[in-house]
Amino acid sequence: MKQYLISLYQPDGPPPPPEVLDQVMAEIGAMRAELRESGSWVFSGGLHAPSTATVLRPSDGEVLVTDGPFAEAKEQVAGLNVLTCPSMAEAIEIAAQHPTARIGTFELRPFAQE
Repeated sequence: MKQYLISLYQPDGPPPPPEVLDQVMAEIGAMRAELRESGSWVFSGGLHAPSTATVLRPSDGEVLVTDGPFAEAKEQVAGLNVLTCPSMAEAIEIAAQHPTARIGTFELRPFAQE
């Protein structure tokens, strides 16, 4: 089976209020349990704010290390999920049901062949 990466993006700025975020997190836990039971879950995790990022980029034959996100953006990567599914159609179905679809944008990509 192929593996797929779901990158979760959220709008730049403060997180949703607790009454929204707490419900979403509970739903994420339930969805993760269902995916584990079905054998589709590989890995998932949320990320700290973009201000905690460290960026590494080539510069004159060396690697320049700086604080912060690579570019200013209206949305930032908030977390990720790695799934194993028989098809992109099934991966899309799973991604569309993800609880954070109500508060952010997703990017779904298959991994290059192992």
